[in-house]
Amino acid sequence: MKLVLLGTGGYYANDLRHTACYMLPEIGVVLDAGSAMFRVAKYLATERLDIFLSHAHLDHVQGLTQLLGVLPESVQRQSVVYGAKEKLEAIRTHLFASELFPVPPAFRLEPLPELVPLACGGTLRHFPLSHPGGSIGYRLDWPECSFAYVTDTMARADAPYIEHIRGVNLLVHEANFGDGAEEIATLTGHSCLSDVARVAVAAEVGLLVIVHVDPSFSDDAQIDIAAAQKIFPNTLLGTDQMEIEF
Repeated sequence: MKLVLLGTGGYYANDLRHTACYMLPEIGVVLDAGSAMFRVAKYLATERLDIFLSHAHLDHVQGLTQLLGVLPESVQRQSVVYGAKEKLEAIRTHLFASELFPVPPAFRLEPLPELVPLACGGTLRHFPLSHPGGSIGYRLDWPECSFAYVTDTMARADAPYIEHIRGVNLLVHEANFGDGAEEIATLTGHSCLSDVARVAVAAEVGLLVIVHVDPSFSDDAQIDIAAAQKIFPNTLLGTDQMEIEF
């Protein structure tokens, strides 16, 4: 299975990164719909998309407004956006208010089921995360591989969500802040880099990919990925349009 990191930045787009969006092209699954959503057209390989939202903060949903000009109309009509019911209502009421976006979306907004069957014999499950306003993490499993996506939460080695991601081949996890920014991370409901590495150790994952990084960084050299690698050696810094086989 291949994962494409379409957008790996946090809060706002900068010259290096767009905001959160991750795609499994061969099965038409997209996780979050940030400003990188326009890139799905480049990788589109299915007749529909299933888009799963972690929450409704703008850096994770603003790309839904791009689909009118990005996807063929036939794909738009068949595509579904899943999320928590109250978050979908906020998107429908506010993001697609006629004063902001005068064309109603062709895709459907549907509450997230407990279990979603995926192509190639896979399944998708979700679990709660700690974040202001609430957030959702995802785990996707197939007979031969597994993947988890955790964003907008406070990482710690005893976090309840660890049991939901245990043993996955690939963990894509936010680390909006570097070490030493614990106070602002707690205030905003985000993670510091070394704490995420400790989660990877505790969850016994195969590969950790760091995303949703601080957009105030103008250079990846400002991200001390080596600090995470000292704790969990199999750690990579995610970059836009990176492709990962797992």
